[in-house]
Amino acid sequence: MGGRPSSPLDKQQRQHLRGQVDTLMRNFLPCYRGQLAASILRQISREVGPQEPAGSQLLRSKKLPRVREHRGPLTQLRGHPPRWQPIFCVLRGDGRLEWFSHKEEYENGGHPLGSTALTGYTLLTSQREYLRLLDALCSDSLVNEHLEDATSHLFSEDHTQEEPDSLLEVPVSFPLFLQHPFRRHLCFSAATREAQHAWRLALQGGIRLRGTVLQRSQAPAARAFLDAVRLYRQHQGHFGNDDVTLGSDAEVLTAVLMREQLPALRAQTLPGLRGSGRARAWAWTELLDAVHAAVLAGASAGLCAFQPEKDELLASLEKTIRPDVDQLLRQRARVAGRLRTDIRGPLESCLHREVDPQLPRVVQTLLRTMEASLEAVRTLLAQGMDRLSRRLRQSPSGTQLRREVYSFGEMPWDLALMQTCYCEAERSHRRLGQLAALFGFLGMQSLVFGAQDLAQQLMADAVATFLQLADQCLTMALNCDQAAQRLERVRGRVLKKFKSDSGLAQRKFIRGWGLCIFLPFVLSQLEPSCKKMRKLRLSGKEGLVPGSQALVPRSSHSAHCLLEEHSRAESSPTPTLFLLDKCLQVEFLGQNR
Repeated sequence: MGGRPSSPLDKQQRQHLRGQVDTLMRNFLPCYRGQLAASILRQISREVGPQEPAGSQLLRSKKLPRVREHRGPLTQLRGHPPRWQPIFCVLRGDGRLEWFSHKEEYENGGHPLGSTALTGYTLLTSQREYLRLLDALCSDSLVNEHLEDATSHLFSEDHTQEEPDSLLEVPVSFPLFLQHPFRRHLCFSAATREAQHAWRLALQGGIRLRGTVLQRSQAPAARAFLDAVRLYRQHQGHFGNDDVTLGSDAEVLTAVLMREQLPALRAQTLPGLRGSGRARAWAWTELLDAVHAAVLAGASAGLCAFQPEKDELLASLEKTIRPDVDQLLRQRARVAGRLRTDIRGPLESCLHREVDPQLPRVVQTLLRTMEASLEAVRTLLAQGMDRLSRRLRQSPSGTQLRREVYSFGEMPWDLALMQTCYCEAERSHRRLGQLAALFGFLGMQSLVFGAQDLAQQLMADAVATFLQLADQCLTMALNCDQAAQRLERVRGRVLKKFKSDSGLAQRKFIRGWGLCIFLPFVLSQLEPSCKKMRKLRLSGKEGLVPGSQALVPRSSHSAHCLLEEHSRAESSPTPTLFLLDKCLQVEFLGQNR
């Protein structure tokens, strides 16, 4: 593991994969073009529309999310045949992991033995848990081994694997297993428990950083891409949310295609894999890694080729939509009114029958998740400000004070410090996952990452606000006691601002993830009614700018409008219906502003 695959794909197999990637791009890019138009309309309408009162009180941190570079000696199971070998490992600030034969090779600028982006990996620190995972993979393999594909045998080559199971069963004291659904597993081991803990925090930070790059982006193209992926998958009959959108745009498209092709790949490939047990599972992951690399290269090339067209389209849409934004929004609203009539009955029936019974528990679990995480952030923030005040009284101009200020500024990126906040977000993973799975939601890793990113961003904003306010109020004319008193007042102001922003963040988090959990399920239940709506959409496209088909409202807009009308019509609407209305409001406002 960690070495090159024993049986790389041949020319015919690579050509087959290129054809699959080309088909994906042909089907996906029309969705992407349309969502670029919708994203530009959303941005322009927000700029020219009524300005909302400022919600956030904390200053926005200008520091980009990152992980601290982490490096040190490890051992790795690698080579053919594999054996545990010493290496020097480096985690870069962008979440990329590299390993070298020894430290001097790294320091002299040598090429690494291997490297990988941590996108999509899961870290395990229990050898027993990892072996159970391999056993489950073997079990799945044996079940699928009996599947046959009568029309294609492109992947039925004889992929051999010589590694015995015993290599994986050698006891490892402080393991670090990186598992990926479509890539070869990476097996490392640290020398001490302390080193294992430090690497665990660093690797988990790198996995999250790589995974949420699109979700953190404020660029219209990033939102358009995520919406296009969702719509593309709905067209394929997949309405539930999962973790497929973790990663860069090319990595996301690669995951989409790998999930589509995995059943056929198993049926065509597994009969040709020799060996048994865990060695067979290992061989399967190495073959998957070769397929993943080929698909990723094709998706990257396809998106790179589309980039000039995308840049030109964004510029053109900006010039075309801005003068006619009011007309476009009115037209969109008219079509939305026609759609509402078609889905009123099925929507309300679905909500009362399927959603209302579970909604309170889901919302309360989401609320408790964020309350606990943000309370941990507030505690750390207050402790950090108190340390600065004490240090100022003790040593107002010394090296220790400067070190304390630097440490305070680095708090959001200190993984060991922030771990208490991140653990709170992980505690509800199982319970919330069980509730959300009832509605086809399988994106719990994305949800946890979202909660952790939110905690980190609020910490970064609060730290930036405190440092700026402190800089404004402190002068050289003040003595230690006076300066400390002013810092106390700044502390109070920052905690008050943090409380306000925390409340806004919690409401946004619940609305956003409530929408992700419930709306795809509702849309899947409305699919029969949506066939009639598609005809209405086509009849409502006259007069729209080229490439702007996505400006026509989707059924989610109509769902929101009906909920709003229902809430106004009832003298005392049910709390669950009101909460779902709030969830759906995010989608409606985001698409129509």
